[in-house]
Amino acid sequence: MNFRTDLAVERQEVFKKINNISEDIPGIESEEKQISKSIHVYKVKVKDHQGEEAIQKPIGNYVTIDVKKMKNIQDEEKEKIAFTISSELQELIKGQVGKKEEILIVGLGNLYSTPDSLGPKVIQKVDVTRHIFKYLPQYVNEDDREVSAISPGVLGTTGIETQEILKGIVDNVKPKLIIVIDSLASKSIDRISSSVQISDTGIVPGAGVGNKRKELSKDTLGVPVIAIGIPTVVDAATITNDCLDLFIGKLQDEAKSNEYLNQLKEEDNYQEIKDTLLPKNFNLIVTPKEIDELIINMTEVIAMGINQSL
Repeated sequence: MNFRTDLAVERQEVFKKINNISEDIPGIESEEKQISKSIHVYKVKVKDHQGEEAIQKPIGNYVTIDVKKMKNIQDEEKEKIAFTISSELQELIKGQVGKKEEILIVGLGNLYSTPDSLGPKVIQKVDVTRHIFKYLPQYVNEDDREVSAISPGVLGTTGIETQEILKGIVDNVKPKLIIVIDSLASKSIDRISSSVQISDTGIVPGAGVGNKRKELSKDTLGVPVIAIGIPTVVDAATITNDCLDLFIGKLQDEAKSNEYLNQLKEEDNYQEIKDTLLPKNFNLIVTPKEIDELIINMTEVIAMGINQSL
């Protein structure tokens, strides 16, 4: 099944739609809660291999925080979102490491490509403390933990897989947990720069746009990996599919009993659309024109949430 999204909550939606089911998928638990008028939290727990096979996500916990109107967001709302991120992140960290154990923050992506620059930009705002513990221990607060950070770049500019770089750091620095920040792909235009996914299963960089790199997880790095990601792109076939749904919905409103249109709307037309676009190289990866401002806002929110949680 081609999910064309990194978000577990969207994969669950796709699986339910294709298989025409409304209850929980076997092997998966889900819940949702409204934090405020503009903040909604969805939790998906993949419990076993049946759930893992259904949505093609590893066994573990996935938290999606949906927020709205990120372009014109005010400082007060940023603080509320950051607090929600911090709370959910702390819950996942608690199950992995102790209060004082060292954590490494990794910002994946290309600093010079705006939709892919989230990770490196968050790293610039993370409060690192490892050097203070080592060289200025008299200034360490009682509640501080050792935090180090790195932005390893991308394979196209370094020639080195991120997994290889992180293995060397883990061997020498010996963090007890890694938090990875990356840009994601979504199947929904609504979720571009408006959702945050936090998971405790690691990450496969580039998976959402068909450019898979080596997996970053406890299995490959030897320490637990928590991933924080924000969708910044969709592909052209996804946009076309969403637009078709909107168009068909409009036609259904005008012609309420058209069986053909009802059937067409129930189907997932992504693959057919993609197969049409690919031969002409039209299946573009698309990002909003406001992406610069959205990345700035999301960078501040993510960095604030990480700093509060650590």
